[in-house]
Amino acid sequence: MNEEFYVGVLDKLVAFLWKIGPVVIEAIVALVVGVFLIRILKKLLKRFMRRANTELSLRSFIESLATFVLYGVLFATIGIIIGIEATSFIAMFGGAAIAVGLALQGSLANFAGGVLILAFKPFRVGDLIEVNNTLGFVQKIDILYTRLKTYDGRMITMPNGNVANSNVDNRTINLTRRVDLTIRVGLDEDIDKVIAIIHKTMSANPAALKEPAPDTFLDGIEEYCLRFTGRAWSDTEEYWPIYWDQLANVKKALDANGIKIAIPKREIVYAPTPPQESKG
Repeated sequence: MNEEFYVGVLDKLVAFLWKIGPVVIEAIVALVVGVFLIRILKKLLKRFMRRANTELSLRSFIESLATFVLYGVLFATIGIIIGIEATSFIAMFGGAAIAVGLALQGSLANFAGGVLILAFKPFRVGDLIEVNNTLGFVQKIDILYTRLKTYDGRMITMPNGNVANSNVDNRTINLTRRVDLTIRVGLDEDIDKVIAIIHKTMSANPAALKEPAPDTFLDGIEEYCLRFTGRAWSDTEEYWPIYWDQLANVKKALDANGIKIAIPKREIVYAPTPPQESKG
């Protein structure tokens, strides 16, 4: 009896495998072919966008979105091959989408943020931006995240939702930037002389733009110093080299003319000690 039972179970197992075997093989073939086709389609998409001169920020976003959609279609196809009816699969997918949506509200907000970034273009791949107190070059804009590379080589990943809802300081969106120097000298220095030295030095820099012309002015009188501001315009790509040159050249010019940078100091005056009455 035990032998007959095992034989029956074995026959049912063989029949089951014989029935689902072709379906499993077909699903495996569909998976392999599908992955292969997705890779080809992604390469074709990249080539098309490269030939169409699609901007880098939009290109990375489309690539990420296309990967998500193509794999979604592939898994749906495999589900239909296995035997899941299209209506049932759609209903199941819809229910799963609602559950996932509730669980991943932040990710949906990041996706919406990515769409807003690409639509309004506050920055693009390659721009130098400051957002949430982080300064860096935009390396990539995915469907969920934006990646920045800082000056010291760190890679910062920020959710698109946070970036879209934050103030973004784009340092490279304009072709020119203004170099501002703040110089503090002693209260007894000659104002016209200091202005002339700073203005002449900043104007003489060959990298400074002639238009708009550099300007210098007394910006404030503080407790211990006179505060001057010198301004000159430069090409955005040359901003930092020009800033460093201007700062060093102005300091050297002031030293050469005997004008010292002010150092904070306070004068303390002691009240005279009242004479003590003699006891007599």
